[in-house]
Amino acid sequence: MSLIDKPLLIADDDINVLSAISLQLKCEGYSSRAVQSPQDVLDNLKLAEYGLILMDLNYHSDTTSGQEGLTLISAIRKLDKNIPIVVMTGWGSIDIAVESMHRGANDFIEKPCDNNRLINIIRNLLALGESHQQSARLRSENQLLQTQQHPAQWICQSKAMQGVMDIVASVADSDINILITGENGTGKSQLAHIIHQASQRREQSLVAVNMGAINEQVFESEMFGHIKGAFTDAKTDRIGRVELAKAGTLFMDEIANIPLTQQPKLLKVLEDGQFERLGSSKSLQADIRVISATNGDLTHLVEQGEFRQDLLYRLNSIEIAMPSLRHRQEDIEPLAEQILQRYTRKYRRHVTAFSDSAKSKMKAYTWPGNVRELDHLIERATLMAKDSVIQAEDLLLPTSKSHNDEDSEWANMSLEQAERKLIVMALNKFKGNAKQAAQMLGYSKSAFYRRLEKFAL
Repeated sequence: MSLIDKPLLIADDDINVLSAISLQLKCEGYSSRAVQSPQDVLDNLKLAEYGLILMDLNYHSDTTSGQEGLTLISAIRKLDKNIPIVVMTGWGSIDIAVESMHRGANDFIEKPCDNNRLINIIRNLLALGESHQQSARLRSENQLLQTQQHPAQWICQSKAMQGVMDIVASVADSDINILITGENGTGKSQLAHIIHQASQRREQSLVAVNMGAINEQVFESEMFGHIKGAFTDAKTDRIGRVELAKAGTLFMDEIANIPLTQQPKLLKVLEDGQFERLGSSKSLQADIRVISATNGDLTHLVEQGEFRQDLLYRLNSIEIAMPSLRHRQEDIEPLAEQILQRYTRKYRRHVTAFSDSAKSKMKAYTWPGNVRELDHLIERATLMAKDSVIQAEDLLLPTSKSHNDEDSEWANMSLEQAERKLIVMALNKFKGNAKQAAQMLGYSKSAFYRRLEKFAL
């Protein structure tokens, strides 16, 4: 639940003050709970979540010094380090205001309260807290993404991957924009994390966004943020991905799917280093390093008028082509062993190795889903293995079929198996271009990406 949806907690020993403030907040659309003592505040914080605390400094036992309120602020901060606190008192002074801020209050207002100022303070603190919460969530999501996807050790025994790492070593510590290309599942997002960790921005965040999953109607809000009132549901200010990545790296996956109408807005960020939140005319600086990735052919899209050539020039200052797994024969076995170790730890299984027949079968397979398919397959095999060694049959890899067997193959498939096969065939036909594959199969963009995730493609 966001801060703006939570009730506000009001604390004052004067019932008339509580009634007046509660009514004012209700008129502004806020729900609230009123209490009359410091202990009531602490008890309520243990029982429920509140968006903000509006509290007096003086209560029945001490009506002038403000010490009860100052002590209460310290106690609140022990329970909740982040909840906004607004202090009010009829005995205000600079010393008390300063001390309340030192104890952890966020703002200070004297009684009788100016209603407009009070509401503005509450709105601003809730909006700021909401932005901080959103930033924390996004940072947490990206840290989790990095933990889940970034391999403990990057496998690059093949010549194809050694060439990739040579380029990374040359450009990682610069701020030059990088475009990573390659088929689905080759590890483009993992490579983006490696580049970020090797850059001068490694101490800041890498903010990842899947451009294929952003609806065109919310593109500006998602990427650049918005201010309160920018549109009907904009109840508070919001930080966009560009601003969140400040001083760090912005990784835009599936860049080929950015709507044509939104491409000039992204181009402005790359050319001028500036952007505006939706609904605001104030320009903000975009101090970011941009890494993009795609499985599509951007040059072909430019020729078709679906992608701006000037935007492509800005994105691909350096282009790194991730090789498919079938072109990384030397990496298949060490990758498989690394993945196996991860899943044996996760599932607490005593599976230690692959049989020779399993290794041979993995090397002979074409891996249309690349490393992602390998990962999915080994997770399944880890659970299916009957003893400590994974056998060829545990892999459940497709066997080679002759053309005469194709009809019976389709007839024996489940609907899900047939759908997965059709998607793989479409991706192969269009050389990994997800947009063209989706169009051929009659899927919407969002529906197609859900199926790619479902089938680990």
